[in-house]
Amino acid sequence: MSEILPNEHHKKAGVRKTKKASLRIDLTPMVDLGFLLISFFVFTTTLAKSTGMKLNIPDDRNIIDSSKAEASKTLNVILGANNNIYYYEGGSLNQIKSIGSEASGLRDIINQKKITLRNKYGNDSCLIVLIKPTENATYENIINSLDEMLICSVKTYVLMDASDNEIRRIRN
Repeated sequence: MSEILPNEHHKKAGVRKTKKASLRIDLTPMVDLGFLLISFFVFTTTLAKSTGMKLNIPDDRNIIDSSKAEASKTLNVILGANNNIYYYEGGSLNQIKSIGSEASGLRDIINQKKITLRNKYGNDSCLIVLIKPTENATYENIINSLDEMLICSVKTYVLMDASDNEIRRIRN
């Protein structure tokens, strides 16, 4: 609230002055209102929400033994150092080939495998890609390979550790 306080002047002989009143304003309600506004905006503001990559997790209720898959339907992708990508089909570890560091090379290999499966089984939905990053693989390379799975519409892919035999083969 505010109140008016009169100034007290000593009377001097001669010139007569008008009385000036000073004004005192109580700012307590204004401060209360400021804190209410600040607390309102703090409680109603949403902070940046973290974003993550969606991974499709398979429904394993109807699978009898999920650890067994036909070797002819699998494609093994090994992510090595310097963004190098290696692959081999099925269980033929002796036939590891290097794609290089381009994600489009991985796309070509996946599409070739899908064509092979379409010719052999009539559809390519049975393709299983095993993505195996090594210790020297970069995060970017892993994300690029997961993106290629989405681009190529691979329904079943697994992110797993590379075996010691595979690591030895790509180092030689």
